[in-house]
Amino acid sequence: MKVIPSNYKNIDKSSIEFFNEKGKFSLLFLENVTDNTVHNKYTLDGNYIQLYFSLQEKVKIAFNMEHCAIRLSPEDSGLIYFKDDAMNVLFEIPAKGKTLGLLIPVPYFHSLFAHEGDSFFSFNNSKGGRPILEEKVVAPSLKIILNQIVAKKLHGSLQDLYIKGKIYELLSLYFNISEEIESDQCPFMANEETVTQIKKAKDIIIENMAQPPSLEELSKKVGLNIKKLKLGFKEFYGAPVFTFLLNYKLDYSKKLLEENQLNVSEVALHVGYSNSSHFIAAFKKKFGTTPKQFTKQNN
Repeated sequence: MKVIPSNYKNIDKSSIEFFNEKGKFSLLFLENVTDNTVHNKYTLDGNYIQLYFSLQEKVKIAFNMEHCAIRLSPEDSGLIYFKDDAMNVLFEIPAKGKTLGLLIPVPYFHSLFAHEGDSFFSFNNSKGGRPILEEKVVAPSLKIILNQIVAKKLHGSLQDLYIKGKIYELLSLYFNISEEIESDQCPFMANEETVTQIKKAKDIIIENMAQPPSLEELSKKVGLNIKKLKLGFKEFYGAPVFTFLLNYKLDYSKKLLEENQLNVSEVALHVGYSNSSHFIAAFKKKFGTTPKQFTKQNN
């Protein structure tokens, strides 16, 4: 008998099922808006192919027992298959963490790839009851779709139609990712050292967001020439270096405003805007509201 730790609380399915089409797809969306780590339990009542993505912060997802788990950062994804007809999924989500899960009943999954057989997914690995837990890097094109799924709001049945289209798009790109990574579109991401240098560049600009280094300075710090840095960064993070930094700064400023410890001018300075009006204009362009209006709504 599998013992579930007492700190994992049952989730009301209706509260996390972002989208459900019986017999085909279920989309789960969990967001921790508290300042503490939360533990949730979701019970599966059938046999599914499971795909999980972290949209923000590093999350842990376990299956029946805590030691059988995957840990996903926003750069990672996890594909899961168990032969069990029912199981508990245990979510450990840190403060401000967000995760998205896609559940596909096995028969429908087979029908999607009927012409390819099992070429996309080796069910033979699960013989003898062994589960399949496969992690891989999320391509920039996939990140865009994930963000569109949770952000785009349409009216009525159009929303369901939009989500279904995005799910098919997500699956197409997810199972084509190995070809995408090996293609000529990604010439600078072929080795682990380059990936490490790209990640270091991201860390440097975030740590120095108020006064970031120039591209030339950044390239010297991480040991990549400017061309490799620019193309590699855009390929890995889906945006040029300073576009990525701008979005990060605005997302971070939103968090600071939510904490309500700093006023608008102080937040602007904290993220590198010496002119508050420039910060207000950038914030409104991204979020559709001014920082002051956002603070009032949040409170």
